[in-house]
Amino acid sequence: MKEMLDSASAIKDDLYKQLARVGKSLSSDKRLEILHLLSQGSKTVEKLTAATGMNFANVSRHLQVLLDAKLVKYTKQGTHVIYSLADPSIIDFLNSLWRISEKQLPDIAKLKDDFINHLDNIQTLSMDQVREKLNNESIILLDLRPKEEYEVSHIAGAISVPMEELESVMNKLPQDVEFIAYCRGPLCVYSAIAAQKLQAEGYKAYRMDEGLNEWREHFKLPH
Repeated sequence: MKEMLDSASAIKDDLYKQLARVGKSLSSDKRLEILHLLSQGSKTVEKLTAATGMNFANVSRHLQVLLDAKLVKYTKQGTHVIYSLADPSIIDFLNSLWRISEKQLPDIAKLKDDFINHLDNIQTLSMDQVREKLNNESIILLDLRPKEEYEVSHIAGAISVPMEELESVMNKLPQDVEFIAYCRGPLCVYSAIAAQKLQAEGYKAYRMDEGLNEWREHFKLPH
């Protein structure tokens, strides 16, 4: 009996060590950022370097840690190495991590509120409100993410207007409709900036705090 209990205890310890591999890989803000970026679609190391502001070597080191924890995978296309999440369920894990962190860490809400409060009269719509307006065909939904992320997948009915192109296309948008902007989700504030820019030009505009992944989870849509 003692031998069996000792064996069970050893297995338990080994299992926790395996769980700790994932936990340790998440102990970097930059690795969390990389996972969030990959949740929007596969990317080369070069794209991740540009998006995170890190140098190539640092991005590569972070990716190696995530590879060791089996959170990402890669394929080769010519001279490029393309990374993606190892499994779609990791998106659900990231969404849960965000919700827990937002609930337990007051600093998260404060950081977001401090930024939004500096913008005038920006109204945030819930996902249910956005879907109702989409169903009524009373709004245009703007996807502010890079075009390649939009092409991988987007909320049905949204049009692609990457954030860096918004000002150049604004005067081509119709004035008699409402606009709702969304980007990569709660960790991205582009939607608030875009809504303010549109309002400054006389458009009626809102923002949605959530992005594609939160939309899928909320409405129980497949990844």
